[in-house]
Amino acid sequence: MELANKLFKGDRVIWIIFMFLCLISLIEVFSATSTLTYKNSDYWAPVVRHASFLSAGFILILLLHNIPSRFFSALIILLPVSAVLLVITPVFGKETNEAHRFLSLFGISFQPSEIAKLASVAFVAFLLSRQGKLGINKVFNYIMIGVGAVCALIFLDNISTSAILFVICYLMMFIGQIPFKKMALLTLALLLFAALFVAILFALPDKTLEETGRRLPTAKGRIMDFFAEKPALDAGAYKITNDNYQVSHAQIAIANGGIFGKMPGHGQQRDFLPQAFSDFIYAIVIEELGIAGGFFVLFLYVMLMIRVGLIARKCDRLFPKYLVIGCGLMIVVQAFANMAVAVGLLPVTGQPLPLVSRGGTSTVITCIYIGIILSVSRFGAGMGNEEEEETTDLQPEFMEIETDIADDSSLTAIETLTEKNETL
Repeated sequence: MELANKLFKGDRVIWIIFMFLCLISLIEVFSATSTLTYKNSDYWAPVVRHASFLSAGFILILLLHNIPSRFFSALIILLPVSAVLLVITPVFGKETNEAHRFLSLFGISFQPSEIAKLASVAFVAFLLSRQGKLGINKVFNYIMIGVGAVCALIFLDNISTSAILFVICYLMMFIGQIPFKKMALLTLALLLFAALFVAILFALPDKTLEETGRRLPTAKGRIMDFFAEKPALDAGAYKITNDNYQVSHAQIAIANGGIFGKMPGHGQQRDFLPQAFSDFIYAIVIEELGIAGGFFVLFLYVMLMIRVGLIARKCDRLFPKYLVIGCGLMIVVQAFANMAVAVGLLPVTGQPLPLVSRGGTSTVITCIYIGIILSVSRFGAGMGNEEEEETTDLQPEFMEIETDIADDSSLTAIETLTEKNETL
């Protein structure tokens, strides 16, 4: 127990949530990667790969939560770096699912967009904490330029990630008390942009969209599928087409789950869903763990956001306050988007479920968010440092003892020391 207290510092609830999500992830990824094991004839390879990324992320958390939160302002350096990486990714990147999202350096494949998300959160938090020095107008303009440029670079190859990143930065500005007039104008501009984008998307012929070499045809198809009428029932049979294939099997998985599910390893739709271990893992969670398991996963993310709000409320300084809010929103908003897609509340976005879906860069970066949250809870909010606080409280006592020894006779000093020790 003493070793655990020294090793796991910061908010204990955040640690518990992290452990539960990792446990659920290992179980469900092992179950949901059945299609991959059939291809490779190695039952352990997918889950071992995922466990290695979780282990690397865990080590990062242990390192990061011991770094004072004020040093994380250095993360803003990653913003121009990530912008450069995003520019070269379409040219030198690896194509996956008709999009160039991965870049390989020194044999390591990663998603520059994940680095850009982390850098953007730190960038916005830093600027919001400097409103008094820079002025509100400069802060707002700098955020629009920096985050707007990053989101624009991400947009054509990953529309959903770009939208989620901008929404999170928008929420951070709202919480950071950017004037209502500016936020209202920004909201209006976003709505007009969204309407114009959808209008252009449906006005242009499919052939023109395909010639762009981007994800525009896929985005158009997903929007059309989401708003299309549900497939008709014919003699009690549900018609599954190529257009509604993923969503249909996700809904079947949820319908088969019941209250307590089929138990891990007994799900059937994992063999039909192309991204059962990633985009639609929440549907597999409900199929195998039931509605109870699905609500438990949802509860973990809600509790994570509640704890983040509590940590932010206890922070005395603005930068860690906004930083922890941004990190929490990045995890929870993405989780809600993934779960909403699985249950049919949003069009397919391709967003993984943080810490649960099988992933590489996304898993490691999510662990970095957790490490930052724990660091802020320790050094910004003063949570989870009971032993250090006790040591600090004892120091004045020993200082008084030393003064007594120096001023009084030896007998009086010894008696005083004895009394102090008995009291302790």
